[in-house]
Amino acid sequence: MHLTALALIDTSSPWLWALFALGVLVMVVLDLFVFHRKAHAVSMTEAAVWSVVWAGLAAAFGAWVWSEQGSEIGLQFFAGWAIEKALAVDNIFVFVAVFGAFAVPKELRHRVLVWGVIGALVLRGIFVGLGSALVSNFAWSLPVFGALLVITAIKLLRASGEAESPENNALFRFTRRFIPATSDYRGEKFFVKDNGRWLATPLFLVLLCIETADVIFAVDSIPAIFAVTQDPFIVWTSNVFAILGLRSLYFLLEGAADRFALLKYALVLVLLFVGAKLILMAWDVHIPIGISLGVVVAILVGGVVLSLVVRPKVKQA
Repeated sequence: MHLTALALIDTSSPWLWALFALGVLVMVVLDLFVFHRKAHAVSMTEAAVWSVVWAGLAAAFGAWVWSEQGSEIGLQFFAGWAIEKALAVDNIFVFVAVFGAFAVPKELRHRVLVWGVIGALVLRGIFVGLGSALVSNFAWSLPVFGALLVITAIKLLRASGEAESPENNALFRFTRRFIPATSDYRGEKFFVKDNGRWLATPLFLVLLCIETADVIFAVDSIPAIFAVTQDPFIVWTSNVFAILGLRSLYFLLEGAADRFALLKYALVLVLLFVGAKLILMAWDVHIPIGISLGVVVAILVGGVVLSLVVRPKVKQA
């Protein structure tokens, strides 16, 4: 059967969802058990290559959506992917802080992020389902999502820039109090058997921090994507591709996080724009998807360029 036949399949088709889920599962298994079977410190070159690979896969899928579902749906996918990718930058800074606070060896960080990605895929799927149900049944939820994003942007703008200590995480404190844990890392293991009883390792506690951080960020990022599309399949797939490339993006930016300080303000502008777009929908004002994508990309590119140009001047001063 030629691929064009799939154009007749609605994006709500269980077969389409199952086929995409199977493809994601294959990619994750290959990544985890074939390409990165052994623990190692990920180099900048390796991270750059994998960043290109994930971006290429996202672009290829977006091109397929464009050809099969039309330019409007195709632009929705690319806009959603761009927004989710942009908001994922905030996750990167949290990952840097968590790994630094727990002194996680570099060769173990990849394993934490792989399982963190798997957990994020499941959690984001739940959030997408809940968000889609709200949008479909309660029209008032879109401007509410918009207001939430505006509030988030203001909080981000007022933030000091210092990451909160992971030890202040309620789940972390609960785990240390009620789940016995070792005081040192035991290689790649999340749990070990010691003197006849199972103990968690610090690596498991780090994973918990990573997962809970993603839940917090999902509260912001999932509503944001509903500003460009309410199609659950496009929301889900754009989220998946953004998450799959998050790990390689972390290793790419890990050593240069401080060089992109102005990205914080770019993210604030993205959140404000997307939030305003959702609020305006309550008055039946719709910004064309092409303009939305252009604005988001322009803001992000501007943030990166200004970070690289202005930051050195600030240091010299």
